[in-house]
Amino acid sequence: MKIKEFIGSTVLDKNANVVGKIDNVDFNTETGKIEKITLTLQINIFSRDELEISFDDIATIGAYVILNKEITQEEEAEEEAESDAETVEVKIEDE
Repeated sequence: MKIKEFIGSTVLDKNANVVGKIDNVDFNTETGKIEKITLTLQINIFSRDELEISFDDIATIGAYVILNKEITQEEEAEEEAESDAETVEVKIEDE
C-alpha cells in the first residue's frame, strides 16, 4: 500500500466502531519507520478534532485500518453541544 492510499483510510477501533480517518503520517527519516499517525475524528458536520496514535496501536491495515485499542468519546453537556464550539474528550483504553 502506498502512503497516499493510506491517508484518508477509515479507522475502526477494536470493537469495529468508526473512529475517523487517517489525516497525516509522521515517520523517522533515518529509519523510514512510521512513528505517529494523526486521525481526524468526525464530531459533527462542522466540527472536527484530531488524535495522535502510535503505529504500534494498529492491529491490521486493509480495506479499513483497525486499531488494537478501544476509542471512546465523551461529549460535554447538552448545552455546550448546542453552542458553536463543541468540546469532545477522547479516551484511549488498553486491554
